[in-house]
Amino acid sequence: TDEIMQQEIRPLVAVDIIEQLHRQFAILSGGRGKDGAPIITFPEFAGFSDIPDEDFLNVVTYLTSIPSLEAASIGFIIIIDRRRDKWSAVKASLTRIAGAFPGNLQLVFVLRPSRFIQRTIADIGIKLYRDDFKMKVPIIMLNSVSDLHGYIDKSQLTRELGGTLEYGHSQWIHHRTAIENFAMTVKTTAQMLQTFGTDLAETELPNDVQCTEELLFAHTDHHSKLKDELKLAVKQGATLLTCIREPVTRSANSKLSPDELENVATVERLLAQLDETEKAFDQFWTKHHLKLEQCLQLRHFEHDFREVKLALDNLMEAQAGFADIGDSVTRVEHLLREQKQLEEKGQEPLEKAQSLALHGEQLIQNNHYAVDSIRPKCVELRRICDDFTNETKKKYDILGKSLELHKQLDKASQWCEAGIYLLASQAVDKCQSQEGAETALVEIEKFLVTAKEHQLSNPKEFYNQFDMILTPEIKANAQKILQKLEDVQEMFDKRQVSLKKLAAKQTRPVQPVAPHPESSPKRASPKTTRPTGVGNTSYHYYIRSYTQQTCFERLLKGKTTLVKQLSHIINELIETERVYVEELQSIIEGYASEMDNPNLVHLIPSALQNKKEILFGNLPEIYEFHNRQIFLKEIENCIENPELLARCFLKRKEDLQIYEKYCQNKPRSEALWRQCGDSIFFQECQRKLDHKLSLDAYLLKPVQRITKYQLLLKEMLKCSKNSEGTAELEEALATVLDIIKSVNDSMHQIAITGYEGDVSELGKLLMQGSFNVWTDHKKGHNKVKDLARFKPMQRHLFLYAKMLLFCKKREENTDGHEKTASYSFKNSLKMSTVGITENVKGDNKKFEIWYNGREEVYIIQASSVELKNTWISEIRKVLTGQLEACR
Repeated sequence: TDEIMQQEIRPLVAVDIIEQLHRQFAILSGGRGKDGAPIITFPEFAGFSDIPDEDFLNVVTYLTSIPSLEAASIGFIIIIDRRRDKWSAVKASLTRIAGAFPGNLQLVFVLRPSRFIQRTIADIGIKLYRDDFKMKVPIIMLNSVSDLHGYIDKSQLTRELGGTLEYGHSQWIHHRTAIENFAMTVKTTAQMLQTFGTDLAETELPNDVQCTEELLFAHTDHHSKLKDELKLAVKQGATLLTCIREPVTRSANSKLSPDELENVATVERLLAQLDETEKAFDQFWTKHHLKLEQCLQLRHFEHDFREVKLALDNLMEAQAGFADIGDSVTRVEHLLREQKQLEEKGQEPLEKAQSLALHGEQLIQNNHYAVDSIRPKCVELRRICDDFTNETKKKYDILGKSLELHKQLDKASQWCEAGIYLLASQAVDKCQSQEGAETALVEIEKFLVTAKEHQLSNPKEFYNQFDMILTPEIKANAQKILQKLEDVQEMFDKRQVSLKKLAAKQTRPVQPVAPHPESSPKRASPKTTRPTGVGNTSYHYYIRSYTQQTCFERLLKGKTTLVKQLSHIINELIETERVYVEELQSIIEGYASEMDNPNLVHLIPSALQNKKEILFGNLPEIYEFHNRQIFLKEIENCIENPELLARCFLKRKEDLQIYEKYCQNKPRSEALWRQCGDSIFFQECQRKLDHKLSLDAYLLKPVQRITKYQLLLKEMLKCSKNSEGTAELEEALATVLDIIKSVNDSMHQIAITGYEGDVSELGKLLMQGSFNVWTDHKKGHNKVKDLARFKPMQRHLFLYAKMLLFCKKREENTDGHEKTASYSFKNSLKMSTVGITENVKGDNKKFEIWYNGREEVYIIQASSVELKNTWISEIRKVLTGQLEACR
């Protein structure tokens, strides 16, 4: 058993032939010849000739398999003890051994019968029958054990042969069975560890906390049981080693036989193998256990992230609902209190988010395997927290400005009212004298000193200061108050001029003259009600006539044709938006809702049953966004302030992405319409709505609408070039163009076929387009390479943040209609492993993308230099972003 662990088909073991071994007709005592040859002894055995051939062969085969290969290669020494037997027994023994001994023989010693007659017969027989024994080794006939001692040292012979070698057959059998049992235990244990390791390696990590905890518990429990098995095996081996060494331990003069020393070596080797197996298993388990613990950490992190994200989304939604900036001081103060309450309410989820993001960063620092999953979530949490904080600060700034604005408006209004009351309280008859005029002037000048404290600032400065919160309603109110201030100031100016003239006149004595009846001042009609706080109806009428001039009329003075153009564009946008909303409403109510009408179910084709979402897509969602409560209302608020239109588009940038979803569904909708469009159901709906066009024409409206926005914004940009708000208009136009590009790209993306992965996992689709492509692979056949250099392939490329897809464009006719394109997937390159050569010698429209150290090179030719530069720029951004992420 040189390598018991390595044997796939093991020889006989002691337990298989235990009964035959106990009969002791052949023994391996452990003694060795002078050259180290193992000694097998055949003691005297009365029924030797009666032993079945199979039993004899099994025992001898087993005994010859025990010594090491080195010892067995020297050859075995056989001692046949037949001192008390006859020549026939000697002959039978030699014949059986010669015919069945499986090992190499070196010498055969025969202790011949001791009786004279049998010894004589043996001498004659050995001479006559030597050739019949078929042994190619010497057969030495010995008369006594003393003769044997001349060939073999006494220390290598048992007491039965006159030697000093200690040998107990029962103990020998016990040691052999124990060693072989231990070897089987080691092998079984190793197989158990290997099986468990294979199971661990093939285990898929769960996607939730509970399953991960259960798997971690199950694997840990199984690991503990296997470790217990290992400890028992090691203990078994150590106990066996102690038993084999027991004679030496008991007596310092004792020595182990070579076979016992080999037993010791075998057990030690098995223990070493067991130790190596355990170390390898522990190393693997440590990695696997760490992976499971990290998986559990990840699942807890993901679970907490979902909860915190939901709370933050609700918080952001609540914050987004605080769009009101107030129309009075009281209202603004109330809004400030509500904002404070929302901020306090948000502290807990914000703290949880920050804590979770910090925990995620700690996981990354601890070399967690799912860094790519954890880092974006940490970034998202911090982004939302920053957005909430920034938005809260912005809300406070806006509300603070609003509060300041309304306080100024209130002060200005109060100052106007006080000024009107002052002017009304100055009786005209008292001001006719110099003294009365001077007194009235002093009152007016004293009152005008407070103007700077209570009046609004310069109108232009005022509008610049509060531009961010000037809604049409607030602006209209401010304009009224500004006009009122101007009117009151004008009244004070006129009153001062009049009073100064009166004060400058030289008074002379006059005779009191009774007034003529026709010249006496007319009294106010009894039916005329005197306004509260106004002492003279003429002044009240004067103020009223001034305040009837609206702020809008004053602002129009001096406006250029530019304003008219902008106004025309805004009006067109609003009118078309209203029509668009009404058309969407008619489609939803006149077609989509009617599909649920039980009275019309019998008219609906079977192919259309339960497919309303396919035919109409997310049209209801588009309608809800555009109706008067959201987008239309915001556009209508821009009628007096065209410069605010760009902000509407920027504010609703994310909401406008609903058009991408609608356009992605459009091919399915059109296919369904071609199948069912001529049904009676649609004809009946069209008749009720009195529509001149069929439904499919109205289903194109959303696609046309997003293009309409683009055209109107371009027109506004032409009219407003190099003026205030141009930058925002350019950004709004870019937003709409980006949406159109996303819609266009998504329509191409959904036509990709043959890609086995999930396209949504490749990141954002950045670019797509058709190119000529050559390939040059170092491992390819030379002829293929040469052919590739000259004949380009037509490929449609899709550039994602993580991958570059090569597809072949195919066009197919659909039921006689226009051709539809599909893109058959051919190849892909991970962006994390590619390089780029921006210029190819000989053609400025070509560039190279290479892979794996230029082992694979793709030469790509664009249709123009501009297109090539656009793609290179986008690819460079991706590669630079990856490099920065690695840093």
